[in-house]
Amino acid sequence: MTTITELASEIVIAHASSTAMSKDELLSELQAVHTILSALEKGETVDIPSHESETEETAPAITKRKAFGKKQIFCMVCGKGFTTLKRHLSSAHDMTPKEYRDKFDIPAGATLAAKDYSESRRQMAIDKDSGAGLAKARAARGKNK
Repeated sequence: MTTITELASEIVIAHASSTAMSKDELLSELQAVHTILSALEKGETVDIPSHESETEETAPAITKRKAFGKKQIFCMVCGKGFTTLKRHLSSAHDMTPKEYRDKFDIPAGATLAAKDYSESRRQMAIDKDSGAGLAKARAARGKNK
C-alpha cells in the first residue's frame, strides 16, 4: 500500500515537472500536501488556501516590453517562452486570453503569438490566395441577400 509520504511526493513531483520551483518552495509544498493528505485520511475537513489572490498581487514574471519578442512570446505569469500563448494560458494558468490581457493591461488588438509566427502564417495565407476565397464567399452572400 502506498504511504501518505509517497503520495505527497508524487503530487509535488508532478507539479514541479511543469513549474519551476526553488528548493524551499518544493519543501514547503511537500509539507503542505502531506498535511492535507494526512487530514483527509483521518476524515478531517481541510481548508485549502486560495492562490488566486497571490497571483493577482504579484508582479509579472517578465516586462510587457520583453514579453513580445520576434521569435517567441513570453508568458508574463511564469516567464516561459512560446510561439503562441493561448494553449499555455488555458492549460497551465486556467486563463482565457481576455483574462490575460485584462490582468496585464494588454490591448485587445495585440496578438498573443510571436511576430515571426504571425508573419509566416500571413505569408502562407497570401501564397494560398486565401483572400480570394473570402472575397468570393462575401460576394455570393451579398447576392443572396
